[in-house]
Amino acid sequence: MGDLNRRRFLQSMAAIAATSAVVGCASNNNKTPLTPKPQGNSVQGLVVPKLDVVRVGFIGVGQRGVGAVKHFCHLDGVEIKAICDTHQEVVDRAVKIVVDKGLPKPATYGKSDMDYRRMLARDDIDIVIISTPWKWHTPMAVDTMESGKHALVEVPAAVTVEEAWQLVNTAERTQKNCMMLENVCYGRDELMVLNMVRQGLFGELLHGEAAYIHELRWQMKEIEHKTGSWRTHWHTKRDGNLYPTHGLGPVSQYMNINRGDRFDYISSMSSPALGRAAYAKREFPANHERNQLNYIAGDMNTSIIKTIKGRSIMVQHDTTTPRPYSRHNLIQGTNGVFAGFPNRIALENGGSKSFHEWDYDMNDWYGKYDHPLWQKMGAEAERNGGHGGMDFLMFWRIIYCLRNGEPLDQDVYDAAAWSAVFPLSMDSVADRSNSKDFPDFTRGTWRTAAPLGIVT
Repeated sequence: MGDLNRRRFLQSMAAIAATSAVVGCASNNNKTPLTPKPQGNSVQGLVVPKLDVVRVGFIGVGQRGVGAVKHFCHLDGVEIKAICDTHQEVVDRAVKIVVDKGLPKPATYGKSDMDYRRMLARDDIDIVIISTPWKWHTPMAVDTMESGKHALVEVPAAVTVEEAWQLVNTAERTQKNCMMLENVCYGRDELMVLNMVRQGLFGELLHGEAAYIHELRWQMKEIEHKTGSWRTHWHTKRDGNLYPTHGLGPVSQYMNINRGDRFDYISSMSSPALGRAAYAKREFPANHERNQLNYIAGDMNTSIIKTIKGRSIMVQHDTTTPRPYSRHNLIQGTNGVFAGFPNRIALENGGSKSFHEWDYDMNDWYGKYDHPLWQKMGAEAERNGGHGGMDFLMFWRIIYCLRNGEPLDQDVYDAAAWSAVFPLSMDSVADRSNSKDFPDFTRGTWRTAAPLGIVT
């Protein structure tokens, strides 16, 4: 690493230490959280100079990251410059994907945990895709922005309130994008509901429900590599909503969170933690490491968020119990409701049935309210795949915005607020479900920020 970049990283660490000293006392007897002094200008609606070609680096190409590499190989106006991972096998796999596509072979990094900084010292990278274990998300995103690059980081972007502030402060100081890669915001159904909400179909919004209910006990069998090798241990460290953003991201966009409203406070409670210990006892020898762990994360966590405008949002997390997958995706207004899993709608005015019964036939609704972005790119997204096309569409949209000088659909304030459910739910659970205040990560700009538009 050159002297200039070394100085940048040292300055970054000093700034982070100063920020942590302030936000380490972010809540005092549940009074309004302290707001650190801004270190730069707001990045609400940040527009950066157009990039004719977007040059990309990847940190982490295991499970999520390798999918990103595949998608970027199919995007126009992109050059894949470098790939970093400490597991050589997945590096080789990712490089082969690029080369087999007929593209130039990217440089590789990963000699040590910190070798990603050597990649960040390059001056031919514009954006960095971060798909690593959760504990690395904030440090790597901060380092990326400090090196003069835009950070696109997997969910959750932060695991503490302090880390969320680090992301906000760094983005404002460097005027770089820090977008959390919440792919569910680009699902066909979620985009359609956003379009419905913007057209006032449900009336004034009152309540939303979001969830990540996804049985993942099988990941406990991933011991040396893959997600379960590190994610399993979070169930022994924290009790709360460990993974809030998949369901919460779209509901937040429906409600204009950070763009006319914001999260005010959260109350959270957890069920007993029984499922993972029982699974370990059934699936592993008695002396196996998985049977020596003390699982403390409740099998089901239920949190209620209150917004400044008085709306309520229920957020649930359950990756342990045997039940069908669901993100809920429910939005209730004064004229009716949409709910997902399965999709259904009931309206007082404007529906095809009485609001006393659900309409499960989505074909007419798709025909009327499919989001223009899905109308334009949906077939291409489904062809390229990634959770029904949402992954590809998310990356396509990011590159489109960067090449055309438009603000990204999500910003660092979304990353901070949505991720903050993680630590604040844990604080509430530990305090007999007493409410915990959300910081105003926007420092007041939520009052005047424009809602996310329906792009065409």
